[in-house]
Amino acid sequence: MKRQHSHEFVETWTGPLAEGFDRETDLATLQVYLQKFSDDLLMEKLLPRLTDEEISQIFRVIGQTLSRHLSREEYHGLFLKESPGLSREN
Repeated sequence: MKRQHSHEFVETWTGPLAEGFDRETDLATLQVYLQKFSDDLLMEKLLPRLTDEEISQIFRVIGQTLSRHLSREEYHGLFLKESPGLSREN
């Protein structure tokens, strides 16, 4: 089965990890943090410890961010991986 998700950036980024330095570093740091955050082993430990309110807050932030910045087609293709026409190259 072909893998649909990738976390390559976290494996290759060699720059600094810092917030507030400059936008480029902020974006790279956020990408690294999010990829590390979604690691299966971390999720296995962290998710059972979250309160219902924390779960709702995370869903809200992710949902609002996706709906604010992605078109419907991008959401279905890039996030849900439903549209074969959308890929990292598009």
